[in-house]
Amino acid sequence: MNPNILNRNNVNIKGNGEQTMIFAPGFGCDQTVWKSVSESFESDNQIILFDYVGMGKSDVKAFDPNKYSKLSGYVQDVIDVCSALNLKNAIFVGHSVSGMIGLLASLQHPEYFSRLILIGPSPCYLNDLPEYFGGFEKEDLIGLIDMMDKNYIGWATFFASTVTNNPGRPDVANELENRFCSTDPVIARKFAEACFFADNREDLPKVTVPSLIIQCSEDVIAPTVVGEYLSQHVPKSTITYMKAAGHCPHMSHPEETVQLIRDYLGKFPSKVVLSPAYE
Repeated sequence: MNPNILNRNNVNIKGNGEQTMIFAPGFGCDQTVWKSVSESFESDNQIILFDYVGMGKSDVKAFDPNKYSKLSGYVQDVIDVCSALNLKNAIFVGHSVSGMIGLLASLQHPEYFSRLILIGPSPCYLNDLPEYFGGFEKEDLIGLIDMMDKNYIGWATFFASTVTNNPGRPDVANELENRFCSTDPVIARKFAEACFFADNREDLPKVTVPSLIIQCSEDVIAPTVVGEYLSQHVPKSTITYMKAAGHCPHMSHPEETVQLIRDYLGKFPSKVVLSPAYE
């Protein structure tokens, strides 16, 4: 193990089992968003939780604005954590932009992963009509970035409500808003730019690791047409549709999220290979 990486990314290892699952939080969140889901797998899996540099309880002094101005910086965080733990054939579970981060990490090191489970992923948030509908015009995203600069708290309230899109669960919106507000606004803005303006559509056909795309209903961040685009362009992918509305089912509907993951893994049992770290 590399203790520097484990400290830098606030890595926590839990659970019991030979199969490793690594959970990656989405934009502006830390590892605690996985609590209701990851605990459901602890009895029979080794669970890896971590924070991207600049998020949660990571070492904020390690934040490099140039490195993290692109998704490649966050991809490197995932690769560093997998390398530090000598992971092989782990099941990667990523929410939102972390789905794409995991997918990109698998292109560089497919040996680290046996399955990718992508919750609400999007390869590109910008519309590129008529070929592609990502859900946002460039002016929309520039407006969101400007709002972060001018009124970060107001942005956090607005964006949390937009992301959850579930008036019946204000508690989830409040929880997400609190996480946004606990993040350094400068770091959150840098992550937002890297996330919102990324276009990884050309990378999709290169993926070799089997994947599950979990598509939420009424998701304004990653609409159904985006999930279906991914399903059509990522080899060995399966798409499943949730009853859960909004973009954060692991927070609002953890039971359904857990069941879909278990259903998928049951259909595709993973080859278990012990990493040297656990032997």
